[in-house]
Amino acid sequence: MSRGAWAEVSAAAITRNVSTLCTVGGPVWAVVKANGYGHGAELAARAALAGGASGLCVALVQEGVALREAGIDAPILVLSEQPASEIAAAVSHGLQLTVYSQRALDQLAAVKAKNHPVHLKVDTGMHRVGTEPGDALALAVAIERSRHTRLEGVFTHLATADEPSNRAAGQQIDLFDGVLADLQTAGVEPPLVHIANSAAGMALPRSRRSFMRAGIAIYGVIPGPGVHGHVHALGLRPALSLKAQVSHVQRRRAGDHFSYGLRGVLTHDATVATLPIGYADGIPRRISAVGVTVLLGGVRRSVLGVVTMDQMMIDCGDDDVRHGDEVVLIGQQNGTLVPADEWAQRLDTIPYEILCGLSSRIERRRV
Repeated sequence: MSRGAWAEVSAAAITRNVSTLCTVGGPVWAVVKANGYGHGAELAARAALAGGASGLCVALVQEGVALREAGIDAPILVLSEQPASEIAAAVSHGLQLTVYSQRALDQLAAVKAKNHPVHLKVDTGMHRVGTEPGDALALAVAIERSRHTRLEGVFTHLATADEPSNRAAGQQIDLFDGVLADLQTAGVEPPLVHIANSAAGMALPRSRRSFMRAGIAIYGVIPGPGVHGHVHALGLRPALSLKAQVSHVQRRRAGDHFSYGLRGVLTHDATVATLPIGYADGIPRRISAVGVTVLLGGVRRSVLGVVTMDQMMIDCGDDDVRHGDEVVLIGQQNGTLVPADEWAQRLDTIPYEILCGLSSRIERRRV
C-alpha cells in the first residue's frame, strides 16, 4: 500500500554509471552498504553487477547475509572488523572479512574457519580503523601462516580523496606503497590491492590498483566539490528521485503562521499544499530555514515552517493545485532539477547523509 511518498530508483542509471566507471578507472567493486546508500541494497547490487562490477562491499555482516539470501553469489567484502557474534555467519555465507588486529584472527580461529579470505586494512592517515603501517607485515604473515585464513587483499582508505589538490592523499598512497614493498620483500603478495574510493578513482590515477571501491559515484552523486567536474565529464546520472503526492490543499492569507512554533509566515495570499512526508522519513526538520525548495508543476516551491514528523507544507502561490498532484523533493520535473547535493550544500552536509537518511518508511520503487 502506498502512503503517498516514495523514492524511484533507476537500476539502468546505476548499471550505466558502473559501466562508465569500469571504462575509466578499471575494475569496480560496488559499495552497497547502508541499504545501497538509501537506494535499496539488493536493487543496487544487481544493477551494479549488470554494469560490470566484479564484487560488492558492505559495512555489516547482516548486510552481506541479506544479499546472499537474495541469491547474490558475487564476492562480498565486509569493510571493517565485526563483533565475534557475527563471524560464524560471515564464514558460512562466504563473506570476505576485513582484518586489522590479532583479535579478528582469533575470532576466525574460534569458529574453525578454513582458509577464509581476508583483506588486511592499513591505517595510512585517516586514523579511523586499520593496523599501523609498522605492524602490517607481522599481521600479514600471521594471516598467511594460519590455517584459518588466507590473505586475499590489502587496502587502505583515503581521507581527502574528494580534494585532489590536497597533498595528504598522495602522502597516504606513498605510505601504503611502502607497506606493499615490505610485504613483497618478505615474499607476501596478496592477490588484490585496493585504495581508490569513488573520488580517488576518478581524480587520482595513482590510487587505481586491483579495483575501485565505488560507492556514491555509482548512484550518480558527486562525492565532493573537488571532483564535481569529473562526475559531469563522465556523464554519471543520479539514480534516485524522491517524490510525494499532495495530501491536502488550502487557501491562506498573508500573515498566517504555520507548523510547530508558528515559525513559518506567509508574506502573501497563497495556496498551501501539505505533503505526507516528514522528518521520520529522513527529511531534515530545518530545510525551510536554509532555503531548500521542492518541485510542483516544474516550479520551485518554498517549504513553509518546520518539517513535522510525518508531514510538511509548501507555498504554491496562486497556482492551481489539486489533491494527488505529484511533488518532486529530489530529482527532476519538467526539465528542472533539484539534486541531492543541492540539499547537502544548503544544509552544510554531504549528499551521502541526505540519501542514507531516507528511512525504511519510504518505499523504493524500481523504474
